[in-house]
Amino acid sequence: MPPRKIIIDCDPGIDDALALVLAHGSPELEILGITTVGGNVELARTTDNALRLREFLGFGAVPVTAGSAGALLRPRVDAAGVHGASGLGEALLPPASLPLAAGHAADFIIETLRAAPGEVTLVAIGPLTNVALAVLREPAIVGWARGLTILGGSYTRGNFSPAAEFNIAADPEAAAVVFGAGWTVTMIGLDVSRGAVTTRAVAERMAAMGRLGTDLLLPCVRFYGMITAEDGPAIHDACAIAHLIDPSLITLEPAVVDVETAGRFTAGMTVTDFALRGRAPNALVGTSLDVGRFWDLLLTVYARVAESIEP
Repeated sequence: MPPRKIIIDCDPGIDDALALVLAHGSPELEILGITTVGGNVELARTTDNALRLREFLGFGAVPVTAGSAGALLRPRVDAAGVHGASGLGEALLPPASLPLAAGHAADFIIETLRAAPGEVTLVAIGPLTNVALAVLREPAIVGWARGLTILGGSYTRGNFSPAAEFNIAADPEAAAVVFGAGWTVTMIGLDVSRGAVTTRAVAERMAAMGRLGTDLLLPCVRFYGMITAEDGPAIHDACAIAHLIDPSLITLEPAVVDVETAGRFTAGMTVTDFALRGRAPNALVGTSLDVGRFWDLLLTVYARVAESIEP
């Protein structure tokens, strides 16, 4: 079976970086482009991080295209307190030498989907501003995309606020556009990704992966949170990539998802109705993760990538 063609819209970001490692090392996926958005840190840093990761990991000629610096209608928020001022925790990757692609991320998304209708899956693991702009500029992308998978939302609780997950809360209006666009959004949210925790056993295996482990993986996850024998930081974004590689890892349930944009305390909440109540579902929502098989996949791919990085 030929690899699934994907565009990764991201805001690197520690867990974005770990998701990019997984996508790069998976023969099941072909990355057509990386687009960046302001989110975990400001756009200049998310873009610089994407460029550095492309060269460190050896992505070759995969274009990196910058997009929106902030939300459609709201002041910009970030998570630098979680990801560090650089966005990559304590990781220090060499500066990039290959250039940034010209143009805006939304236009790259539109033109890539236009050129191969039904073939390209869009994977959004940051705020949904670029995707919303692409929909608003060219609504036909809803039919051109093979699918849209996001890391975002929650049907139980948030991490930006009690009600809202960060990627949705960073631009609720954009998320409302995306969920209301007419396609079926595969929503991999906190209810699934909180289970993808980096335990001490996982960190020990990462430590044995040469420069990939010592220069990127460990400096990221150790900054991200305390690692114990049974618990550690969850690497959320990698769950969305893992789902594309092996859909059996995550259980999905059809639902109607509406995004709260007016609530004083609940802006960015993904109001999820599994009962449907006579409405057609607009989403497939992740409800459980096979954690053991998830880590088996990740660590196998990470080891493969580690072998390709020069000492």
